[in-house]
Amino acid sequence: MSRRIVVTGTDTEIGKTVFAAGLADMLGACYWKPIQSGLEGETDSETVARLGGLSSDRIFRECYRLMTPVSPHQSAAIDGVRIDIARLDVPDSGSRPLVIEGAGGLMVPLDQSTLYIDVFARWPFPVVLCARTSLGTINHSLLSIEALRRRDIEPLGVAFIGEDNPESERAICEIGRVKRLGRLPRLPQLSQITLREAFSASFKPGDFSL
Repeated sequence: MSRRIVVTGTDTEIGKTVFAAGLADMLGACYWKPIQSGLEGETDSETVARLGGLSSDRIFRECYRLMTPVSPHQSAAIDGVRIDIARLDVPDSGSRPLVIEGAGGLMVPLDQSTLYIDVFARWPFPVVLCARTSLGTINHSLLSIEALRRRDIEPLGVAFIGEDNPESERAICEIGRVKRLGRLPRLPQLSQITLREAFSASFKPGDFSL
């Protein structure tokens, strides 16, 4: 079985989809977003395909495609859909690795009793935590790390996204006892080429091996 990696974040809109695109490109991986909330404009799968240069056969279709860009449980309710956790079966990516992207942060509800982190706990896959480098990131990151460990999920490491902030990055990694995987800067010109160059400069494929 090929390796599978879960990409999650400390919050929404921190850049984890861009990170997932760069990671899938670097590892030659497939990509899967189990639940997509919000179908106006470009979806996360389409963004990853464009920025990561992934062909259609490397993008697995979402189990749920929900119209409204809000929390999955609320978006499902608006659409009159019930999210069945049992349907979130991880697809077989063959010989390629698989990058799995969650929605929002770890505590995003999928229904009235299940959080996204509960689904991650069912999967024996390493988890990469994407974290901002801006103000507030230490608190959000350490709370996310603690939540993962309370469910016996050991983070593979933290991928920082944003401007250089060595003190915050040091505090998170030392206090949280997690590996610093690297930092992806905000790219003024975001494309497959600039993302690939930034990833090559910031991350090592070996750090994502099991």
